[in-house]
Amino acid sequence: MSDVKTRIDDIVKAHDVVLFMKGSTLFPQCGFSSRAVAILDHLGAPFHTVDVLQDPEIRAGIKDYSEWPTIPQLYVKGEFLGGSDIMMEMFEAGELQALYQQHGLAA
Repeated sequence: MSDVKTRIDDIVKAHDVVLFMKGSTLFPQCGFSSRAVAILDHLGAPFHTVDVLQDPEIRAGIKDYSEWPTIPQLYVKGEFLGGSDIMMEMFEAGELQALYQQHGLAA
């Protein structure tokens, strides 16, 4: 595994919920990242974010790691779920809340 993949893997495994995004929770740098943060804030469980704009290796590497071409990317308990559109669909269907409950995360 390459160095960047190892770094990403370590981040994903170290946190129950990880959002790779553009910007920060207080200042998202794109509408998709802003929507993803709003969904996670609504769920109420703590989550870790990684600003891909601060690290070009992570920004490129996360796309290979997940085999998903866009950012943001959400991981829950090490499982890649998708980007903001998938997050919204799962949230609206109650699936994201159910997944949080299944993993013992506050929802």
